[in-house]
Amino acid sequence: MSSRRRTLRNTADLLESGLIRPFQAEDVARVAQIYTVALSTAVADLIDRQDEADPIARQYVPSSAELIDTADERQDPIGDAAYSPLKGLVHRYPDRVLLTPLLVCPVYCRFCFRRARVGDAEATMTEAELESALAYVAARPDIREVILTGGDPLMLSASRLKALLGRLAAIAHLDVIRIHSRVPVSDPERVTAALAQALSRAGKAVWLAVHVNHPRELSSLAGAALARLADAGIPLLSQTVLLKGVNDRAEVLEELMRGLIRHRVRPYYLHHPDLAPGTSHFRLSIAEGRTLMRALRGRLSGIAQPTYVLDIPGGAGKVPVGPDYWDEEAGSVTDPAGRPHRYS
Repeated sequence: MSSRRRTLRNTADLLESGLIRPFQAEDVARVAQIYTVALSTAVADLIDRQDEADPIARQYVPSSAELIDTADERQDPIGDAAYSPLKGLVHRYPDRVLLTPLLVCPVYCRFCFRRARVGDAEATMTEAELESALAYVAARPDIREVILTGGDPLMLSASRLKALLGRLAAIAHLDVIRIHSRVPVSDPERVTAALAQALSRAGKAVWLAVHVNHPRELSSLAGAALARLADAGIPLLSQTVLLKGVNDRAEVLEELMRGLIRHRVRPYYLHHPDLAPGTSHFRLSIAEGRTLMRALRGRLSGIAQPTYVLDIPGGAGKVPVGPDYWDEEAGSVTDPAGRPHRYS
């Protein structure tokens, strides 16, 4: 039997655990009626209950700010629906598809771009729906990569995940299976030796992108989970969302990126937050994000540099929005400190 303690799922749980105060309960209950709530033990244990601005709590504990929608926010901020030919499948780019076998997670991030959909256990793909999605991929040789996302694919048992990977591996023209997961930091005990073995023996190259936003999420338990994956030969990438009040300072991002490479995780994307409903309190300006990225360029080596990206609303795709260093008209390049240098 698992030693994991119960997940916090409602206002009463949050009150009992000291994560919210009684005066907040009414608003939190209203939020919970709209957006799913769940905090794992691993996450709850990281939260400093004496710090009202705790960056871990800000990511996971519901707040009244989520009840405020702005005119630019969208239920489907990156346009998944427009590129979904079948349930559970998104085909936005010619060479890759997203496959969402389930929409449940061990925790529910308060800034999630799929927050209007995640948490629905009934949305798990049926065998017939999964078969249709795999047939779609098999019939299109231009598709070289399948990205398992959700929800969190590592909520599947090791045996179910192994079976799904085996079915994907049987599609000859696929090169890569990528998995996007919060589990190694939010519920690291799920990363068992059996799960790591399932990923390492999939029959195709499996890459795992770990979602982590703050250096304190790289706990000893998370480090052990990441080590099990790295030791099994799984290439690890990171995805981070740039969030006001969580990681919007250069020194915090620097500590996070250094922590990731110490754990053999290659920083991959720093996402500008999407226009999901009720998330305006998390969003910085792109100009502020570019300034932070310029600061990182002067502080960190190349292997620790994420690419700052924006998912264009409506489904037009993901593009880099990092700072520019080359001035074509002047024929000069700017160094990390902002000083221009002639080149041609």
